[in-house]
Amino acid sequence: MLESPHPLREKMTLFWHNHFATSDSKVQNAGRMFGQYELLYAHALGSFADMLQGMSKDPAMMVWLDTIQSKKGQANENYARELMELFSLGIGNYTEKDVREAARAFTGWEIRDEKWYVNSAQNDGAEKSFLGRTGKWKGEDIVNFCLDQPACPQFIIRKLLKFLVSDTLATPPELVAPLAEQFRASRFDFGKLVETVLRSNLFFSPDAYRGQVKSPVDFALGIVRGLELRVSTIALGMALENLGQNLFHPPSVKGWDGGQAWLNGQTLLFRQNLALALCSADGQYVRQPTPDTITNPILLLRRHRQANDEMAVDFLLGLFLQRDVPSETREKLLNYLKQSRRQQGPAYWSQDDRANHPTIALCHLVLTLPEYQLN
Repeated sequence: MLESPHPLREKMTLFWHNHFATSDSKVQNAGRMFGQYELLYAHALGSFADMLQGMSKDPAMMVWLDTIQSKKGQANENYARELMELFSLGIGNYTEKDVREAARAFTGWEIRDEKWYVNSAQNDGAEKSFLGRTGKWKGEDIVNFCLDQPACPQFIIRKLLKFLVSDTLATPPELVAPLAEQFRASRFDFGKLVETVLRSNLFFSPDAYRGQVKSPVDFALGIVRGLELRVSTIALGMALENLGQNLFHPPSVKGWDGGQAWLNGQTLLFRQNLALALCSADGQYVRQPTPDTITNPILLLRRHRQANDEMAVDFLLGLFLQRDVPSETREKLLNYLKQSRRQQGPAYWSQDDRANHPTIALCHLVLTLPEYQLN
């Protein structure tokens, strides 16, 4: 996400990682987890139908939801249930009988040489009745029948709107229906759907503006990119865990709740600490090619020749918040710099002391504003 030339594809890969939430805490195999990431990345802006078929046969998913334990006469229902409840249809659009019948179709699915394999001796080849259809259905048929349901495109679209537009967005049928029709007509071309949403009036509406709490990933990467930092990805990943989003370790098969669940007294404190560490070029996180005494907020202000209090405040507010904050907020930031000037003298803009330079604290203050916690 930090270095990719395709940030939208990475963002949508993260969306799918939360949709098909799989944790290495159970898989315990980095190769399989990376293979799942590659699958999600390959289809992130492609065919949802192909992704859903591929994910059904993904080794990490087969371990995560116990497909490999499902045998003829002892069908494990975990994947069949989540295929419908969380991956394609949503609660209320299938029955418990559908779960039982679908589970039989996935029996005998195993991993051999790190690839999906059907053990015919353990596969239930008898007739199954699923979503109103009866036949000797295979697992691939079950996935296709889920895709055929009107609830499927609507379910995916609602999740996408929450991810791209707003945590609290109302999704009435008149909003979802035309998108669902387009999604189905395109044979589940997710890239076209994302393009439609990103070009829509809804995406640019007042309801969407700062209508979403930033995830820890959005929060941290926004700072790193804004300050043009080179960071230790291992350290940053550990910091994200403290903020509540441990990548490749979602808390459950439902993924992260998101929204207001991202913020509480503890995670807000961790956000403040991480922001300060990144502003201060803390060696735990930042790999700094410039002298240690000169931090990136100072460098950016010098590079853009922002050499007085008002210019510095406006530059940082513009960099991180499009300068869209209440006038009272801007005045408080200016007053902070004026007080620093009185304490340190008029030459403080030329100082390189990383511990005391007011630019560090100013940048930290901007990043801890309520507005910066929102997209």
